[in-house]
Order: sequence, then C-alpha cells, then structure tokens
Amino acid sequence: MAGPSDGRRLPRLEDVAERAGVSHQTVSRVVNNHPNVSPKTREKVEAAIAELGYRRNPAARSLVTRRSQTIGVLGSELSQYGPANTLLGVQQAARDAGYFVSIAALKEVSPEAIADAVRHFMDQGVDGLVVLVPHPGTLQALEPLDLDLPLVVVGVGGAERYSGAMVDQTLGARIAVEHLIAQGHRHIAHVSGPADWIDATARAEGWRAALRDSGLADDLILKGDWSAGSGYRIGQQLAEERTATAVFVGNDQMALGLLRAFGEAGVRVPQDVSVVGFDDQPEAGYFMPPLTTVRQDFEELGRRCMDAMLGQLSGAMEGTTTIVRPELVVRSSTSAPA
Repeated sequence: MAGPSDGRRLPRLEDVAERAGVSHQTVSRVVNNHPNVSPKTREKVEAAIAELGYRRNPAARSLVTRRSQTIGVLGSELSQYGPANTLLGVQQAARDAGYFVSIAALKEVSPEAIADAVRHFMDQGVDGLVVLVPHPGTLQALEPLDLDLPLVVVGVGGAERYSGAMVDQTLGARIAVEHLIAQGHRHIAHVSGPADWIDATARAEGWRAALRDSGLADDLILKGDWSAGSGYRIGQQLAEERTATAVFVGNDQMALGLLRAFGEAGVRVPQDVSVVGFDDQPEAGYFMPPLTTVRQDFEELGRRCMDAMLGQLSGAMEGTTTIVRPELVVRSSTSAPA
C-alpha cells in the first residue's frame, strides 16, 4: 500500500468508487456496513478497497458527523474472567459497528475515581460510555455527574435513567441448583463470591430461591473471593465436615481449588459430592473431573451493549435493559447422590 512517505496520496473514497464502477454513496454504505447493498455490489467494492489499500479516515468522518466514532468503557476488576471477557465482547461488537474503544480501568471503585474517569472520557469527546463496574453504588456515583451522552451500564437492570445489558445471574444460579435438586440432592452448599460484587449477590439469591422453592434449607453458604485459593480452603472445610452432598460454586476458579481440596481429602467427585461452577472458562472441560458449569455468552452481551448504545445514538429512549440468558453445561462433576 502506498503511504505519505513515498510522495503518493492515500486512496480516497472516490478512488474506490471509480475502481468498483459504483457511486460514492454506494462505497460509503459498504464502508459503514449499511444493510441496503447487494452481496454482489458489496463484494465488488470490498475487492476495490483491498486492491487500493483504502482506509477510512476517522478524523474526516468526525468533521462531517460531529462524532468521534469512539466509545468509552469504564471498567474495574478487569483481571477477573467475567469483566475481562465482557470487555472483549464490547470491543468486538464496537469494532463490528465501526467504533473504536477507549478504556479506563479503575484501581479503586469510589465516587471520586468514577467521576475522574468520566471527566477523562468527556475531554476525549467520546460518543457514548459503557460502564463495566460490577459493584453496588455505581449508579449512585453516576447520578450527580448529569451526563449528557449515551450511557449503557453492564450488569445492572431496572435503572430508569440508563440503558443496561446483563447476563441473568440469578437465573444462572437457579438452573445450576435445580439441576442438582433434580438429581436428588437435598444438602446443597454454596461457595459465594465477595459480598461487594453484584454478580455474587445475584448468584447467592438464585441459590437460595431454588432451595426454598423445593423446601430445602439454605443455611450452608461459605464466602470466597473468586480465587482458586479461597476455593481450596473452603473445600478443605467441606471435606472435613461432610455436611453437603453437592456444592454450587460461584465461579470456575473457586471450583478448581475446591476440586483439588476434595481430591487430597479422598472425597470423590461426583460419587461423594457433586460440584457445579459458573462461567464456563475454556479450561473447565479439562478439570478433573470435567466441570459442570453455567456458561455466560460474553460475545452476545457485548452485542447487546452496542445495540443499546447505537439505539441511543440514533435517538431511541433510554432506560431499557436487555438480558442475556445463561446456559447450563453438564459434564462429569455431577451425578445423583450415592
């Protein structure tokens, strides 16, 4: 591809139109992924784009549309599997829609840190903001900022002012526990995530609801911190007490630690205790035994975020929440109690 250093100008939209034998407007529709283009025409334009090495000029486009084609993502806990993969899903969906993503990762979650990050995005002139902060109080921290731009909050539903996108965490926990109940388990423990996480609270609520609906006790809950180490320590405790025939674990990492503790203590999975995780990490199918777990579709969640964002950018109403349904993946770590 020719560049500025060799004295030749970069190819323009008009050059692509001339090479493809179509109008300037048709090339624009292809570049912006407009649906009203025939497959044959689209193929011809894309071939001309590849041949000429055409690249869209975001700066020139922003002068016309008065948009930066950039979405800001405010995130925290991005080292954790759920937030990290939600971010990847949003990035992919934004790229597919022709937007760049600018990320601000919070070291601490506080109203001051959130306000500083939002001001940073406002200075950048982002077209919209996706908030991926899975802690209570996030909406309250946003409220006094009086933002005048499209906003999508991930993992929180029911907010009147903001659009949201979320995986139904409570439902995911319910289907995990209902699976264990259907197999005949009556003493089902829960290893929860940290209390200051929205997802952890929702999964614990789903566990309780499923047990209560079946007339079972919900008094065996142990708090972890999402890490395999905390799952290991709790697994040692459960192996010693032998009070549960099944365990619903708040994420796959804690389930990994739990399985190791059970193995060391001679507790067989699933013959002695059944185990269900949450997330369906790529490694879950290779645990010993392969882990039954709840899958979250982060790619779909990212698409839902961008659909909500694009809807607001086109003038649609705010305050709607779109929900992604989780799915139970049954493997070898669950069976009927002995």
